[in-house]
Amino acid sequence: MHMADALVSPAVGGTMLAVSAAAVAYTAVKSGKNDLSDEKTIPVMGVMSAFVFAAQMVNFTIPGTGASGHIGGGILLAAVLGGNAGFLSITAVLLIQALFFADGGLLALGCNIFNMGVVPCLIVYPLIYKPIVKKGLNPKGITVASILAVVVGLQLGAFGVVLETSLSGVTELPFSAFLALMQPIHLVIGLAEGVITAAVLVFVWKSRPEILESRANGTPVPAGVSVRKVVIGVLVTAVLVGGGLSLLSSSNPDGLEWAILGVTGSDELETSGAAQEKAEEIQDSTAVLPDYSIPGSDGAAGTTVSGLVGGVITLVIAGGAAAIITAVKHKKRTT
Repeated sequence: MHMADALVSPAVGGTMLAVSAAAVAYTAVKSGKNDLSDEKTIPVMGVMSAFVFAAQMVNFTIPGTGASGHIGGGILLAAVLGGNAGFLSITAVLLIQALFFADGGLLALGCNIFNMGVVPCLIVYPLIYKPIVKKGLNPKGITVASILAVVVGLQLGAFGVVLETSLSGVTELPFSAFLALMQPIHLVIGLAEGVITAAVLVFVWKSRPEILESRANGTPVPAGVSVRKVVIGVLVTAVLVGGGLSLLSSSNPDGLEWAILGVTGSDELETSGAAQEKAEEIQDSTAVLPDYSIPGSDGAAGTTVSGLVGGVITLVIAGGAAAIITAVKHKKRTT
């Protein structure tokens, strides 16, 4: 559901970038006080972010539609890291995708962060997922909470895309016609992502229930609890998904592209306007592996390289951000 620059106007893009930047600043402060209150979260944040980056490269086919979908990862990250740290992680993923892989527009970056980060991590997670698992942190409770939270999050995110496009004056996508395609296809995608999210969280719960318990209760992971098994398990999975499973990704248009195709007859709109062209120019200069491929080559190696390189970059940046926030917090405590 990564929006391209052609879908937003400079006014909407700039406003949403400011809103998302404010959310980043707020959550950076808040996460230092709660979600990142112990150093065990640093490696978990790094590997979980890398896993979500890799998993987003794998589009699964939606039978009977000609569309595909991929996980957003917001609820998954929030459940393991807490809402604030989860939001910072998905923001890092989206930023890396836009800058290094030209996936999602730079002008639309604020919209993408809001729809895929603010909505699931800061709204749906505390209002839907967290209350459900507090009543029963077990495989059944985790599954129900995951599916319901992901579905609601994707429905709100999809509506956000339609609203932002409409406010941008994109006349090629009439509000009602666009909405009528966006909501049902993302309902199906949400159900699939909810099951995937539940499977990953049940693995974490079986490996180290204390991690999910601490997030549900808003407390640090208890001293003496090792997160090594979880870190290694998620890291290995991220490598396998990004370096191998991504090669099996569906070639069908994703939910957003499918909806655009259904309304306009094309799965993307042409970029127009000075702001969009400037953003595209900047993106062309920063994207080392545009569209997850090696420039000048159509081989599958580009997908594998992109999955591995992107995962490493995400791990370093997300884990580094967590380390910096934790270090600042400790410094303030000792001064």
